[in-house]
Order: sequence, then structure tokens, then C-alpha cells
Amino acid sequence: MTADWFATGCFVGRVWRDAVDGPSLVTVREGAVIDITSREVPTVRDLLELDDPVAYAHSTQGSAIADAAALLATGRTDGVRLLAPIDLQAVKACGVTFVRSMLERVIEERAAGDPAAASAIRESLSAIIGGNLSGVVPGSAQAREVKALLIKEKLWSQYLEVGIGPDAEVFTKAQVLSAVGHGAEIGIHPASHWNNPEPEIVLVVDAEGRTRGATLGNDVNLRDVEGRSALLLGKAKDNNASCAVGPLIRLFDEAYGIEDVRQAELVLEVEGTDGFTLEGRSSMREISRDPLDLVAQAIGPNHQYPDGLALFLGTMFAPVQDRGEKGQGFTHRIGDVVAISSEGLGLLRNTVRPSDECAPWRFGVSHLMRNLARRGLLTA
Repeated sequence: MTADWFATGCFVGRVWRDAVDGPSLVTVREGAVIDITSREVPTVRDLLELDDPVAYAHSTQGSAIADAAALLATGRTDGVRLLAPIDLQAVKACGVTFVRSMLERVIEERAAGDPAAASAIRESLSAIIGGNLSGVVPGSAQAREVKALLIKEKLWSQYLEVGIGPDAEVFTKAQVLSAVGHGAEIGIHPASHWNNPEPEIVLVVDAEGRTRGATLGNDVNLRDVEGRSALLLGKAKDNNASCAVGPLIRLFDEAYGIEDVRQAELVLEVEGTDGFTLEGRSSMREISRDPLDLVAQAIGPNHQYPDGLALFLGTMFAPVQDRGEKGQGFTHRIGDVVAISSEGLGLLRNTVRPSDECAPWRFGVSHLMRNLARRGLLTA
């Protein structure tokens, strides 16, 4: 990842400005962060609903408020702090969209959330299934045949259903405005003792279902909580500071679009205060459902989002490297620094803390509306 990865492409995002005691819409031009908030476009939501958001980001004069390299290095400079680059969008996520993560969800389920039991189950399941599911198109005739075979072998699972069945898993990851940005602490529920980061690409979609851009996300996963019961998905996924998005949205234009997302490679690095390091890669080429198919399953005639949505596309990354005792696999420790990067989208870095020790979420939709009104940025 080059230091000036933001030099090409059209990037937009959000920052908190002490000078205005509130959030501002920004873009990056010639190495500077430019505040382009206006009465016509006070939010990211309003920008993405424009016919040509790229033209607005390029042409609106605005004012320089920070050096881009300095801000994107740590997430903050004097009086300016990066926020998640989404605001009024619903935050949705797709699960088990990669074969590797699908099999790990099956293992979690069979282990009932016990990491000590996972190693033996992983070995026996891999011996039976192996990589034979990697070429199966979800919802196809072949997928139905595989399902019948697995049922016969008593290996069927609800995770295999959404992995190779016709319907994708689409769930609510976080509440509107609750996501944290680059440089912030990311929260792990203190009740969890088996968990991991999930590096993902996040598509940003407008109210009409048009995919307007992409960014990076960390869909933190509590493996023991979800493994006990899939009905605990809400507790496993939606906790204080448990969703990180950023650093910026790259708007789709002639230089970057959905095909670049389909070919993207994500790199994950975890550095612990105990000296532990973990590296992993996730290739979007291995996703089992096309990104635009996932968008179509999330928004359409049966489900509208008048303020658009941010959609996590899932990950193939499910770490099994032992961090402590053999067979215990990976889990986070307090102070882990998680870095997710991808060429063209930048770097999202966060530090792990218990969710009840992260800064509490206190700035919701009502606070945003009052803040914008006080600054004269709301129009009828």
C-alpha cells in the first residue's frame, strides 16, 4: 500500500470537525482534505442520491481543512477526526459468501461455540467435503444435488443452506450512524472468548439500488456466541463499536468500478501486544455470489431503503492459526491492532478493546439533524 494511495480516484468521506462541533462531508484533492458540506448536500446520503456524485465531489469548491496523508495515517489531526464514511445508510451484511468461511460456520455450529472442539470437527468435515463445494453455483441444479447428498450423509446445516442455496444471508450489522472509522477502537463483547476480525469490501448503494462506490469494513465476528445458536446473531454482530468502515468511499467512475471490486484482493494484518502477528488474504475472485446479485437480494421491490444502504460482501477469512494452546485456534486479545487494506481502497486500521470500554455511541440521527439545523445546513 503506497503512502499516496488516495492520489488517484474520487474519494469522499466524513470527519468530525471541532471547529463546527459536528460532522462534515469531505473529499480529497491534491493531497488536501476538502470540506464540501453544503445546504444542498449536507450528508453522504445526499451526495450519493445525486445523478453524478463524482462531478459534485470534483467541482464543489469547499475549503481545505487537513493534510490528507497526515489524517489518513492515524485517523486524526488537530481538530479533525475521521468518522465512518457512511451516515444515514442502513448497515447490512452478507454472510457465508465464501466456501472457506461457510465451512467454518458449520464447524462453529457443530462445536456449539467451543474452540477446543473445533479442530477435530474441522479435520473430519474436511475429509468428507474437502474443497468440493468451491465450484458450486448457489441455487443451481448442482447445488440442489449437493444438498441432497449432504442431507443423506447427515451433514446438512443452516449455513450450507445460505452458502449454496438460492437465498443469500443478509442481516443488519449495525445501526445507522453507529459504525466507527479508521483509527478508532473496535469493540469485542466481553462475554466472547472466541472471535476474529472479518475483512470485507463494503458496497455503498443509493435508494434506487444503484451501487455508487466501495470502501472497506471489519465485520467483527464472535464465533462462540453465534456458534451456540444462530439466533444469537444480533448479539454476535451488533455491539458497541463492533462495526468499522473506512477510511473513505471510492466513488465509481471510469477509473474504478464494480469489476475492480470483483477482482480485489484484501490483506489482513493483526499485531498483538504479546508479539503475536497474523497475516491473511481474501480474494474477491473466490466469492460464491456476484456482488451485484447480493445487492439485488438486499434492496428491491420487497425491501426499500430510502436513505440507501452499506452492504458488507462477506469474507473468506476465518483464522485457524493457534495463538495459544494447540487446537485452540485464533482469538483476539485486548490491544490487537487490526489493519485491513486493498489496492484502490486504502487502509482501515483499528485497535481492539472490550465493547463496554470503547467510547459509547451517543451521536444518533436526532443529534445529527439538530446539529445540521444549528449550522444552517438543512433545507425544506
